[in-house]
Amino acid sequence: MTNTTRTNRWKSLDFGPPAPDDADPSQSVLLEYTGDGAIAVITLNRPAADNAISTEMGTRLTEILETIAVRRAVRVAILTGAGTRAFSVGSDLRQRKSMTKEQWLRQRQDFDRTLYTLRQLRKPIFAAVNGIAYGGGCEIAQSADFIIASQNAVFGQPETMIGLAAGGGSPALLPRVLPPGTALQMLMTGDPITAQEAYRLGMVNQVLPSGDLLPAAHRIAEKIASNSPTAVQAVKRAVRLGQGQPIEQAIAIMMEAHWRSAVHPDRVEGIGAFNDDREPHFADPDY
Repeated sequence: MTNTTRTNRWKSLDFGPPAPDDADPSQSVLLEYTGDGAIAVITLNRPAADNAISTEMGTRLTEILETIAVRRAVRVAILTGAGTRAFSVGSDLRQRKSMTKEQWLRQRQDFDRTLYTLRQLRKPIFAAVNGIAYGGGCEIAQSADFIIASQNAVFGQPETMIGLAAGGGSPALLPRVLPPGTALQMLMTGDPITAQEAYRLGMVNQVLPSGDLLPAAHRIAEKIASNSPTAVQAVKRAVRLGQGQPIEQAIAIMMEAHWRSAVHPDRVEGIGAFNDDREPHFADPDY
């Protein structure tokens, strides 16, 4: 393949023009976070750079996820990107061009911590993907519990096009949500798939018009938040830890989660509310 052909393929991924040096908002708003109630919303907020993930953004995302983990009132989180063009195009390659090898490796370790913190979050968190989700941006979405997407969303792992093996989780995560051959083709070619194809294959739960994406995300989050947070977290743990295990091991993990919920006050409240024909009032977890 000639350099011209490779360049044209890269441009066809539609990363857009380079962002000017002053394109970022102030550091404090690289990520917008609202989490005063039961629903937290995390917004990747570098729209002029297609929400590319800088070192500072990654650090801030880790801090927010750690805050959500211990904030009792928060029962569910939505992760999305600012604007309608991109969820995130992954790591900020323009920032990396001036890094030393040591700085790049340090950033890589920081990003590993961010993605680990996301995957290990006990509380439910899902991605509302608006537009482009490439590289690390696609891996952030995969690391959430599930994905809903706008009609213009596209998912891709173009790392091999620049000499990298994907390192944010997709070689392990994509074959769990896509047919293994499709996952390998995406990882090897760098070619993206549309939201409609991702939905057909089961990677995405819903595809919605752009204007309907966040309202739909809030409706889903409200339903989750209205349920017992203890039971919701127990179900998440059972699914996450049981995935890929032999069936009896997976059922043993499920039963441990079930019995924890069975002796919890939320069960008494939930069944009592059902019998009294009223809405249940579940307490926030006490960690």
